Amino acid sequence: MSNVVKIREVGLRDGLQLIKTNLSTESKLIWINKQVSAGFTEMEVTSFVPPKLLPQFSDASEIVIKSNKIKKLKPTALILNIKGAIRAIEAGTKKITFVLSASEKHNLSNVNCTTDQSLSMFNEIIQVSKDTKIEVAAAIATSFGCSIQGSVPEIRVLELAKEMASKGACEINLADTVGYANPKQVKALFGKLKNQIGNVPMAAHFHDTRGMGLANVVAALQEGVRRFDSTMAGLGGCPFAPGASGNIATEDCVYLLESLGFNTSVNVDKLLELRRYLTDLLPNEKLEGRLGVAGTAINFKKKLL
Repeated sequence: MSNVVKIREVGLRDGLQLIKTNLSTESKLIWINKQVSAGFTEMEVTSFVPPKLLPQFSDASEIVIKSNKIKKLKPTALILNIKGAIRAIEAGTKKITFVLSASEKHNLSNVNCTTDQSLSMFNEIIQVSKDTKIEVAAAIATSFGCSIQGSVPEIRVLELAKEMASKGACEINLADTVGYANPKQVKALFGKLKNQIGNVPMAAHFHDTRGMGLANVVAALQEGVRRFDSTMAGLGGCPFAPGASGNIATEDCVYLLESLGFNTSVNVDKLLELRRYLTDLLPNEKLEGRLGVAGTAINFKKKLL
């Protein structure tokens, strides 16, 4: 099994949607360029949602257009409906991630429609994007539990994953939206997911609400997951999910993976430089993550951890 792991930074989307600071387009582009210089080739740079709901993303099209000019970067964007998909396509987004929730109550809260209605919309988006070169990924929110509905049936998650994979999703991403997952649950669900989606790549999106984020990364690795979302300094969370908090911190996740012998192609020192930039950029926000406080171990480069 491959020892190459791809980390996708989602801080410019998931990270910004739950903080009070509204960053300028220029500041976002500086962030993107710094992260690319650290070795990142894929970043979720924005979300095509109504600006009146989340004004942080009112510059979505401009961010995508300018990000497309950055060498070696595949800019991706989150979408929730067909209108967002069309806007993303028109802006030239190279990859879009469509999100629906396995929790009916969360889906109603997040996008004001049932999960089945979202699934139908996904099929429409696949059709709209067929004549383009845009990749369409699928993310299933609240795959491990929901703070509104409570438990989420495992079989529902697998049904949704199988359906979207069969319709043409380039990736199936299981998201622990409110940080309910534990390693045993992660191993079980991803173990079953492999048998449902064939050769479609699996991805994971963990939040560190209860301190289980990195343990869940290890569990997912054991089941063959080689794609993970994370945010610099552990920023973010879903504004429509009570109790949601930040993601796993990108710098901590990369450090863990490299320590375990996986290849992320990311320069940790440059990530810590980026974190210092974000500390100055977001003085009123709480930054999470351990590496930003402790730094790397003296023998990190020798893999003697």
